[in-house]
Amino acid sequence: MRREDIPNLISVLRIFLTVPVVWALLEQRFDVALLLFVVAGVSDGLDGFLAKHYGWQSRLGGLLDPLADKVLLVSCYLTLAIMGLIPVALMLLVILRDLVIVTGALVYNFRIRELEAEPSLISKFNTLAQILLVLVVVLDRGLVALPQPVLQGMVWLVFVTTIASGVDYVWVWSRRARDYGSHD
Repeated sequence: MRREDIPNLISVLRIFLTVPVVWALLEQRFDVALLLFVVAGVSDGLDGFLAKHYGWQSRLGGLLDPLADKVLLVSCYLTLAIMGLIPVALMLLVILRDLVIVTGALVYNFRIRELEAEPSLISKFNTLAQILLVLVVVLDRGLVALPQPVLQGMVWLVFVTTIASGVDYVWVWSRRARDYGSHD
């Protein structure tokens, strides 16, 4: 293994960390789930820092890092919805958005031209909101009872930003595909 592989290894470990996070949630060990979720968040920041700071960025890393984030978030949303802690409709919306984005990315990559992943500002904000909702729900269940309006506000924030970022991705990448096709 080379030093340049460290960010990718951290991303792979974050994918594997999903299993104990889900287990802790299902066992209602919200303190453990929170700790593991924070470790996953720190690892996300660490792999990004190492890749950028040392120039260890790679195409594989560009795919693994968001994949690790999606695996963890989708697994948490699915688990929290099954437990009745977030609305099932929100979980379905989050998963649908990700499926639309991944399907669009694959079609673009294989039918138009090689895809260079560029998360938009609204997408980054949506990911942050999704992460914060998981943290708020886990905190509410495990450590501190939060006011209901905080939880409901976070649910609505995730709902709105999920729709906005999904529409944004479809709009931007459809235009890019059309513009690229008109240059042929």
